[in-house]
Amino acid sequence: MTARAGIPVFLYHAVMDEPPGWIAEFTVTPRQFAAHLDAVVDSGRTPVTIGALADHLAGRAPLPPRPVLLTFDDGFADLPGPTAEALARRGLPATAYLTTGALAPGGHSLLPPAPMMTLDRVAELERHGMEVGSHTVTHAQLDTLSAKDLAYELRTSKAVLEDALGRRVRHLAYPHGYNSARVRAMSADAGYETATAVRHALSSDRDERYRVARLIVRRGHTLADVEGWLAGTGVRTAPFRDAPRTVAWRWYRRARAALRGPEFAG
Repeated sequence: MTARAGIPVFLYHAVMDEPPGWIAEFTVTPRQFAAHLDAVVDSGRTPVTIGALADHLAGRAPLPPRPVLLTFDDGFADLPGPTAEALARRGLPATAYLTTGALAPGGHSLLPPAPMMTLDRVAELERHGMEVGSHTVTHAQLDTLSAKDLAYELRTSKAVLEDALGRRVRHLAYPHGYNSARVRAMSADAGYETATAVRHALSSDRDERYRVARLIVRRGHTLADVEGWLAGTGVRTAPFRDAPRTVAWRWYRRARAALRGPEFAG
């Protein structure tokens, strides 16, 4: 693969016809989702997991030609059922990042009410060929937290998932992509090998291990958009520096969190 060749890493949330209003923009219908998966199959790209990308970025193993990655955030109720089944029917691996506080009985998260899967179904995802990663405990804006609260989010979610699976959890997704140099460093210290952001850009074989770029799929995106990303067009390619507006927005959110406390990343 040539340097800086674009690698599409798709970010999905829920796949449902009638989602709660707060997440509706970031959902697709089952019909849309099926069309997207068929486009992936028809693209000639090789589907891989975040683990395969991690092995490549760490110099342990090469990627196949023209890879593509499918990722899912939060852990909505459709994930271990029809969504995982649609992937499995097409032989498509994927990576699921789970917000543990929203899945555990009596758990606490900042996610608004929505139909969510439960922790006792995490192993089903692996049986369907999905890799499991952490999406923190509460889905807070990580780059606004104290060191103590950040360590709790990173380490507790990892431990909960490892207990449920009986295996090491290697990968993290920052809620809403919010991160900083400190967040990235503490993610590495917590034992994660990669962390994904959003950035709405193609990743590449030179991307940052703790800020892997993803393409967030919204309900308004068309099949032509998806096909363009699969062709490596329509968006920029990581790595690249944060824009001044992104940095300014981070400082504003930090100031607001100092007054209000941890806030939902969404």
